[in-house]
This record gives sequence, C-alpha cells and structure tokens, in this order.
Amino acid sequence: MNKRVFLIVLDSVGIGEEPDAAEYGDVGSNTLAAAATSSYFTMPNMRKLGLFNIDGVTCRPGVEHPAGAVARLREVSKGKDTTIGHWEIAGINSPKPLPTYPDGFPPEVIRAFEEKTGRRVICNKPYSGTDVIRDYGREHAETGALIVYTSADSVFQIAANEELVPVEELYRYCQIARELLVGEHGVGRVIARPFVGTYPDYTRTTNRHDFSLLPPKTTMLDQLKEGGHDVIAVGKINDIFAGKGITRFMRTKGNEEGIERTIELTKEEFDGLCFINLVDFDMLYGHRNDVDGYAKGLTYFDEKLPEILAGLREDDLLMITADHGCDPITPSTDHSREYTPWVICGKHVKAGANLGTLPTFADIAATILDYFGVKPEITGTSQLKNIVD
Repeated sequence: MNKRVFLIVLDSVGIGEEPDAAEYGDVGSNTLAAAATSSYFTMPNMRKLGLFNIDGVTCRPGVEHPAGAVARLREVSKGKDTTIGHWEIAGINSPKPLPTYPDGFPPEVIRAFEEKTGRRVICNKPYSGTDVIRDYGREHAETGALIVYTSADSVFQIAANEELVPVEELYRYCQIARELLVGEHGVGRVIARPFVGTYPDYTRTTNRHDFSLLPPKTTMLDQLKEGGHDVIAVGKINDIFAGKGITRFMRTKGNEEGIERTIELTKEEFDGLCFINLVDFDMLYGHRNDVDGYAKGLTYFDEKLPEILAGLREDDLLMITADHGCDPITPSTDHSREYTPWVICGKHVKAGANLGTLPTFADIAATILDYFGVKPEITGTSQLKNIVD
C-alpha cells in the first residue's frame, strides 16, 4: 500500500509572537487571534483536530479529546519571509537573513537591469502592491518604464500592465532580474506583478509568478525524489523551491483552486508527498489588513476540510502548518515573526498527542522523511514516534 502525506501550508497563519519578535518589530502580533476577532471566523473542524489546544492558542477554547496530534513550531532561521519559512519546513535552517532593501535597490543593480531589459525603472522603493500601481500606473503607461518595488521581505517585484507588457514578456524581465540578483544581492524572490486597467482604476491579475533562489542545501523534497517517491507541488510551492526536488506541479490562482486540487489528489494513486501552499491568507488578507477577509478565508478552509479528510486512506497523513505570520490588525502590513501551528491527523495518528513547543519548523521535514523510511540529511528531529502509533 502506498503511503501519502498531504502537507498544507496556510500561508501566514501564525499563532503568536516568538521570543525574538521585538528584533523584527513584531511585538504583539498574533495572526490567528486577530482573525478570530471577526464575526466571520469559525473553525469547528480544526478545533476538533486540536488547533486550539496548541500551546499559547487562547482565541478559542480547545477540546477535551482532540482527533489529531498538535505542536507549536518556532522558526529558528533568521527571517520571516515565505522563502525562509518554506525552506525551514523542508529542512533548511538559515542562519543569515536574505537581503532586504528598505531604501530601494542600489544604483548598480537598477542600472544593470535597465541595460539588459532596455526599459527604464520607476519607483524603486518599498511599497504596497496595490498602492504602487495606483501611484505609478499612469507613468508606466505613458513611458513604458517598469515599476520596480520591494517590501520588508527579500523581494524584487516588477509590476506592469498586461495590456502594455504581455505576461510572458514580464516573466522574461523577471528571469533577467533573477539571473542578476545573486550573491550579495541574492533576494529570496523576484515576483512578476501584472495588472490591468486604466488610471485610476487598476487591478492586479492572478498571473503573478515567483522566481526564487535555488535552495542552498538538500531538502526533504530532494531526498524524497531521490528515493523514488512522488513530490507533488500545489500552488506556489514549485516557484518557492525553483522546481528543485519536485516531480510534478500544479499552479493555482487562489485558495479555492488549491483546495480543489488537493481534494482531487486525495483520489489519485501516488506514493510520496503532496505539498500545498494556500496563498490568499497572506496575499489578499494579511498584507491588506483585511481582518474579515482573513476570517472568511479560514472559515472556508475549515468548511472544506471534511472533504480532504474523507479522501485520506489507511496510511495517509494530513499535516497543516504555516510559514510565518501576517497579523491583519497591527499597523504593519508586512509579515510577522510568529510561532506556527502543526496539526497532524490520519488513521494511525495518536489522537490528543500534544508535542508542546518544538524548536524548528524542520521537525516537519525530518518526520516526513522518517515516515517514508528515508534517513534525514537535513536539520530537524523526527517526531514520528510521538505522532503515529
């Protein structure tokens, strides 16, 4: 009988500030608790699995007999961005943060990019993705210049109107930037941010595409693939790992499609890992401080969870976690340095097991490799004996 693990990352669903949150400007951040202040928030199915039994989670009461096993995970890597978080989930602890650019990118970087693309750059500063097209969209239309901006994360973002710069051309510009941004300026992601419309009514489209750094070390994805197992990536997982260690991928245009692809995959025959990222929590709600939207997104996921659970087979595991926080109530619209949940369920999972607080996201990777009988060549400690009978 094949073994399957479904690992779902609820992008940015942190569960409270980490001890070093002050170093990141994130004291008081608690993304799950913030979403729970909304009248639209209800997660009875995750509650049954034990979400609210996790250390430090007090926004809703726990249950006496959880159906799953749970833990609170601390991020040991230096950072709070998507790339660093997912790399740690996959077994890489990053002692140095990826470079960020609070004052914009240096002239030599912009100059090299302009020379290779043949287009001028405008903006070049940290900006909200919706605000930047509002403020620079008209100049972009009048001059053909590319809107380049960053954020508190290690990102080089390029916005362009699809009606002026075809999406494939924008992707080519991103690939040029990716090849330039290595070494000292090796940002975690170059991101295509296409939009449509005319001033002042611009709308970002779903044709976003991330161009990530190659992971610097072996990940659990590499080890599973080398061991002959399937590694299926859903959502932006393939982009985050630059395709490394992936045997098959499906891009999605939001949470609903990501959840549907996951449900479909529970009905397929494969042996290995299905790694899913649900991006809307972060992209649509956290970064826009949309508390009600965040709550509705979590509620929708919870409503669909029984369909995912119904597809689990005898030797399957479902794991639900996050990669960082993005508290929609704090004044900041950036990611937040938070603990993340780890909820595990399956027919052989020790119901009610609470592993307390674990020191690294990488315990997920070590546990998954152990489940498939692969000796981990990564950081992290397998918790398999504490989770599975």
